[in-house]
Amino acid sequence: MSNRKLISSGSEFERKIGYSRAVADGRWVFVSGTTGFDYATMTISDDVVAQTDQAFKNIAAALAQAGSSLADVVRVHYLLTRKEDFEPIWPVLQKYFGDVRPACTVMVTGLVDEKMLIEIEVTALKQGD
Repeated sequence: MSNRKLISSGSEFERKIGYSRAVADGRWVFVSGTTGFDYATMTISDDVVAQTDQAFKNIAAALAQAGSSLADVVRVHYLLTRKEDFEPIWPVLQKYFGDVRPACTVMVTGLVDEKMLIEIEVTALKQGD
């Protein structure tokens, strides 16, 4: 029997599109691609550094609901709309993952809303007993 738990951020996107912010199953936590929207106000900064920081806050909140944290992240995908935005966000990546150092992939691609400059997806493996 699965120990599956669906986690929501409360974003209207999850309800409208039909997905979960994260899915926890056993020790694994899969966090959907997460952008820099502040879900409380449904606003987004036009600055990639601010969006990146907010995305990490959103991811941390989802992980916490699953009984996990950023320290448990084993894989991260960064999706950027402009390659020149990658280096400016390095200090934010270092702030959240400097000691964690998960496996990483960076892609430059289009996102569904032109206001979105970055989307971050993570997979975490909760520490076992």
